[in-house]
Amino acid sequence: MTHYSGELLLQIDSYIEGLFVPSDPTLESVLQRSRRARLPEIHVSPNEGRLLRLLAETAGARRILEVGTLGGYSTIYLARALPEHGSLISLELDERHAEVARENIAEAGLGDKIEVRTGDARKLLTNMVEGGVGPFDLTFIDADKGSYPEYLERALQLSHVGSLILADNTIRGGSVLDPGDEAAWATREFNENLAKDPRLSAHILPLIREHVDGLAVARVLKL
Repeated sequence: MTHYSGELLLQIDSYIEGLFVPSDPTLESVLQRSRRARLPEIHVSPNEGRLLRLLAETAGARRILEVGTLGGYSTIYLARALPEHGSLISLELDERHAEVARENIAEAGLGDKIEVRTGDARKLLTNMVEGGVGPFDLTFIDADKGSYPEYLERALQLSHVGSLILADNTIRGGSVLDPGDEAAWATREFNENLAKDPRLSAHILPLIREHVDGLAVARVLKL
């Protein structure tokens, strides 16, 4: 059996990035501003950002919901897939993160398409469901892993038949195989719910960076 080192995984990731993700000064500036603000280095990779945009374009998404904004890096990738009158709502717990994200979004020229809302995403999503907000054509979940099972149910309530639900970090370097903490257990539960829910057709795409992770992709079949 071949064992892949972290260095080789990074080389493969860089090879794919070199093919499909050209240099982008705006997105590089987004990362620089986020680093200066000392935001956690947990944003999606350029390759995953490109994949998110491709999935949103393929779905023809006009309304997008994102759970977990951070510095707005993935937000910008998703919003770039929107048509002229499309819109995106992103939910962020930390007000400081949200302010950095708004600055990044404005620099990217997408302030008219993106709204960043702050607060506990569980409460914000519940309020959106109760307020009849939606449906969304695509939901991207990339926030606290302990709430992933609840986020999935709320995403379904804010979807229509044919909507896509995406979720990041669903392999977690393999920790879902033998969970040792709450985040890994919740992610494993999310994956199992995704697989057995008759309302969904789903799969997990393995992703590589310095380790193996995964992006869950689900299409809503019925509500």
